[in-house]
Amino acid sequence: DLDTADPLDEGVKLWWKNKAKEIYDFIPDFGGFLVKADSEFRPGPFTYGRNHADGANMLAEALEPFGGIVIWRCFVYNCLQDWRDRKTDRAKAAYDNFKPLDGLFHDNVVLQIKNGPMDFQVREPVSPLIGGLEKTNHVVEFQITQEYTGQQIHLCYLVPMWKEILDFDTRIGGESVTVKEIVNGSFYKNKYSGMVAVVNIGNDENWTGHQLAQANFYGFGRLAWNPHLTSDSITDEWVKMTFSNEKEIVDAISHMLLISWSIYEKYTTPLGIGWMVNPGHHYGPNVDGYEYDKWGTYHRADINGIGVDRTVKSGTGYTGQYSKEVKELYEDINTCPEELLLFFHHVPYSRKLKSGVTLIQHIYNTHFEGVEQVEEDLIKKWCNLKGKVEEESFNHVLERLNMQLEHSKEWRDVINTYFYRKTGINDQLNRKIH
Repeated sequence: DLDTADPLDEGVKLWWKNKAKEIYDFIPDFGGFLVKADSEFRPGPFTYGRNHADGANMLAEALEPFGGIVIWRCFVYNCLQDWRDRKTDRAKAAYDNFKPLDGLFHDNVVLQIKNGPMDFQVREPVSPLIGGLEKTNHVVEFQITQEYTGQQIHLCYLVPMWKEILDFDTRIGGESVTVKEIVNGSFYKNKYSGMVAVVNIGNDENWTGHQLAQANFYGFGRLAWNPHLTSDSITDEWVKMTFSNEKEIVDAISHMLLISWSIYEKYTTPLGIGWMVNPGHHYGPNVDGYEYDKWGTYHRADINGIGVDRTVKSGTGYTGQYSKEVKELYEDINTCPEELLLFFHHVPYSRKLKSGVTLIQHIYNTHFEGVEQVEEDLIKKWCNLKGKVEEESFNHVLERLNMQLEHSKEWRDVINTYFYRKTGINDQLNRKIH
């Protein structure tokens, strides 16, 4: 037994070399280690005053004689933040911790970077660390399981989200470089590149809880094989293989899937702000659930506005982690894409959006619209297929959709009531807000 796990300790290095040999004696084609270190109260190199290159390289040296690799997760941030601290920004953490180490990792180390800078919210910008690492193997991590997107009770088809991320132009070096060109290895030509995911299969008879959530599992696999595929083509494939080739069925289920992420986003968290969920299990609305906690997950709503100022000019400076062109896009409130407006800016409720309505009215409108669309675009579409799809599947999906409807109403009422009471601003359409 060792009295330390310091990655630079010679005894620790020898222990891991011996352990690697022992493993490969039993499993000659063993792939390697996947590591989560210094993350959410877990120990790691920081425990011993070392950096993550020190930790990853120590394991890499132990695996190297056998052809093994180390996949090292970049989900490292300060999870003891004081909510009053406006400069510390969890979104900056992965870049701040790993960008200075670029080029110091061994060839058989692969850094695993979440698709966004936070934690698989319904919408996030692409992590600036993706492509920001110029000399280090890295892969993009997606989340198939719906931790923050309805937990396989709500229909939320994630392929359109992943396509948006893969198609995002990082503008590295002032040229067009999409995330998919980094993922498929064609840009940096690293030894290792790709995409990985937290999967959504479990003990359910249909594997994924919600039968239609199988499409997320399938869709990720197709994009990993070919990131140039379209959402439409992947959806069409899955529906035909799972249900039927009949046009009415294909069109209806494809429509439901392709619109479901937008619907879920409408009745949950607005314009990229994220969170607003119950702490711990992350299911259901709780606007201030994480607002005064230690996890760095703040929306900063007050009587005048909402959103986190992440600009270089007046905020946390997060926008400065991007390439010059992307930084300028997000830095300016007038050019920042509205779907990410509250992620990058603290915005007055009175600000008019491109639609012509104020921010507060947009919040009210989208939450009412989202619930209406669950009824019109999901439940009614599905009910029209009664007798046309297998009865057990029909009843199962309908049960889930009805659960989604009731829960979307809860989201609508909790969010709208919170902001009505926070601001005292009435809904212009005089709909019921508690």
